[in-house]
Amino acid sequence: MSATTTAPEAPRLPSAPVTRGGPPRPRLLGRAVVNLVVGVSVLYTLLPVLWLVLAAGKNRDALFSSDLLSLGNFSLVQNLKDLFAMDGGLYGRWYANSLLYAVVGAALGALISIACGYAFDKYRFPHKEKLFGLVLAAVMVPQTVLALPLYLMASAAGLVNTFWAVFIPVLFNPFGVYLGRIFSQGYVPDEVLEAARVDGAGELTTYVRVSLRMLGPGLVTVFLFQLTAIWNNFFLPMVMLSDQDLYPVSLGLFTWNSSASVSPEYYPVVIMGSLLAVLPLILAFALLQRFWKSGLTAGSVK
Repeated sequence: MSATTTAPEAPRLPSAPVTRGGPPRPRLLGRAVVNLVVGVSVLYTLLPVLWLVLAAGKNRDALFSSDLLSLGNFSLVQNLKDLFAMDGGLYGRWYANSLLYAVVGAALGALISIACGYAFDKYRFPHKEKLFGLVLAAVMVPQTVLALPLYLMASAAGLVNTFWAVFIPVLFNPFGVYLGRIFSQGYVPDEVLEAARVDGAGELTTYVRVSLRMLGPGLVTVFLFQLTAIWNNFFLPMVMLSDQDLYPVSLGLFTWNSSASVSPEYYPVVIMGSLLAVLPLILAFALLQRFWKSGLTAGSVK
């Protein structure tokens, strides 16, 4: 008869008492901090816009007396009339210039950026990665640094103080090329391109009829980035242009605001012009929001 031995059980440590309401406190505290930060950020963003909306409907006396919340001194319609009548209706010309610079420039620039990014992604050519490294290096260069070289090049070509001196440089955006390659990797499978080539489609036909349709959300995203950058572009037009008829809205309002210290009648029209200047960007983001969201999430789920 054999005896069986059993190993002694390890002593159990007493479990720590669980107190109700203890663990959720850090979560509640963290949520309160997050909500506070978000609330402050929202106020920081919306308060200047709210002030702009209220100030655009007041006359000059209300602006100087800081009486923006009262119902009196309301002159929204008169400010609009004064805005488009000031200096012979120059603001309307500036607005049309900005629309031409921004909308047409952003559309062509987005097409160029997407096409370059697609080429970097789908084709093999000598020194491809080195060239793309130069594109990434160009992303880190501030646009203000390039203003003087662009001015010297435009001066040598005889384009200073012309429409093309501002329009041509905004067509090429290194960051847009980078985004174009990322979107091409996420949206255009290589198998679809191979199937199109087997069916006899050429490279240009494959890009226009197959790839470009798949790159629609990415194209809209790059367009919105380009539109915002060109619409808010200030330093390049200031360097290139001296004719006020070619000014965009940003540069035109700057000149009026500089004159407001001598001629106070410019203050209401500058505020009203600033309010109208933000409307195209708000409208573009509102209309293209769903494409923009799908473009920003490209590659997150693959």
